Amino acid sequence: MSDLPDLPDSWVVWADGDDGRLVLAYRPDVFDAGEYPAPCLPTLYVTHGRRTRRPGRNPRNTTASSDWFVTFYLEPEVTLANDCHSSQAEALAAAGDLARRFDDGELDYRGCYQVPREAYLDRLDDLTGRAE
Repeated sequence: MSDLPDLPDSWVVWADGDDGRLVLAYRPDVFDAGEYPAPCLPTLYVTHGRRTRRPGRNPRNTTASSDWFVTFYLEPEVTLANDCHSSQAEALAAAGDLARRFDDGELDYRGCYQVPREAYLDRLDDLTGRAE
C-alpha cells in the first residue's frame, strides 16, 4: 500500500485487501503461543466502513460508510482504539502513528483490561519498552 507510512520493524502488514482493507500485526514472531499467547496478537485494522465483528470473523461485514476506521485490538475482546477518519490517507497515517506510539511504549494499554492479566501485561511492557 503506497500511502502507508513507514512502520517500526516490529509491525508487519498481515493483510492488504483490494478493497483498501489493511491489517497490521505486532511482532507475530513472538505471539506464537510460546512466550506470548497467539490470541493476544496486537492488530491494527484500517477499514472502509466500521467493523462490526471482532478479529477472526468475517472481515467484510462492515456498515455502508464513506468513512475510514482504524481499530486497534490488543486481543479479540480488548480494543485500544477505534477512530474514524474522512479519508483512507488520514486513516493510514493514524494507523502508522498508533503503531509507532505502541512500539515506543507511549500507549497505556493496561487501562483497557477489565480483568488485569498482570503477568502478561508485565511481559508486554518489556516488549514495548514501557518497563524501563
